[in-house]
Amino acid sequence: MAERDVPLGGRGNQRRDNQRLGNQWLGRYGEQQAVRYLESTGYRVLERNWRCRQGEIDVVAEQRGQLVFVEVKTRTSDAFGHPFEAITAAKLRRMHVLARLWCAAHPGITGPVRLDVIGVLAPGGSLPRIEHLEGVHA
Repeated sequence: MAERDVPLGGRGNQRRDNQRLGNQWLGRYGEQQAVRYLESTGYRVLERNWRCRQGEIDVVAEQRGQLVFVEVKTRTSDAFGHPFEAITAAKLRRMHVLARLWCAAHPGITGPVRLDVIGVLAPGGSLPRIEHLEGVHA
């Protein structure tokens, strides 16, 4: 079988693989827009896509001495719910754990910790709409 004939993902479901790649692209696009927004409003981005065994933090930033851990949710429309609706109490608890782990891995960087969520609505052909919730809690 020629290399070009091997289905993505090895399972032969091209549609699912294409959708997954599209979702990954959309997620990266949303994170890029969120970072631009944060930087334009005075945040200093310290890290993007920090990973450990327990999960991933989309953006770690600093604002006036405060460490801000940001979850970014991106959608092309709100037809199936607003991006913020994808943030569950379990996700917020996981964000708390990940924030503590990030702080432990970066002992030279200290400050009060805050969890934020940024929702990006990115309909095709128009500018994205960005909404920022500061200080979310489980």
